[in-house]
Amino acid sequence: MRLLIIEDDRKTADYIVRGLTEAGHLCDCLADGRDGLFAATRDSYDVIVADRMIPGLDGLSMVKAARAAGVKAPVLFLTSVGGIDDRVEGLEAGGDDYLVKPFAFSELLARINALGRRPPAQEQKGTLRVADLEMDLIRRRVTRQGCTIELQPREFRLLEVLMEGEGRVITRTMLLEQVWDFNFDPKTSVVETHISRLRTKIDKPFETPLLHTVRNIGYSLHAPA
Repeated sequence: MRLLIIEDDRKTADYIVRGLTEAGHLCDCLADGRDGLFAATRDSYDVIVADRMIPGLDGLSMVKAARAAGVKAPVLFLTSVGGIDDRVEGLEAGGDDYLVKPFAFSELLARINALGRRPPAQEQKGTLRVADLEMDLIRRRVTRQGCTIELQPREFRLLEVLMEGEGRVITRTMLLEQVWDFNFDPKTSVVETHISRLRTKIDKPFETPLLHTVRNIGYSLHAPA
């Protein structure tokens, strides 16, 4: 992914850029909010990482201006302030996630990767379809062969992630991040339990299975070849 890092502390910036580059990402790093706003509106980035307290234009004001200018890239705020009100303020300004300093690089990387997997807002659809399985995202309704399938909220989100990744293998780690918002392994069978419940509802009443287990890796939703 191409990332924009806006961080005025040189030691922190070097640490972040080095780690992200080693992880295979391309990074542009700036130390000023005004320069960051110019770069965000001029170029296309997959994720923007911005410190709250940066010179020129603070992080909140920069993101507000970027959103007003039509920038859609997800934003991860870095901050030394971890209060609930501060987090809410950052999210309402247009941020998508929040990470309090000091942080573990592994968590930063996991959060960036999770944000990068989100479909851009303009590409989000009102309906998802895989074979004869259909999900109405607006009315929160799932049907297969015209039959309504009742899902709990977590089951709905789990199916949504699987349908968005139709044909691809979605790992257990990816599901923990995107469905449960875990950036660590809770060492429970929560994924397996919900997959079993979901399979009972969307596959067992029908002749053709759509939800497939990829042994020791994850799951894939697709019609049989």
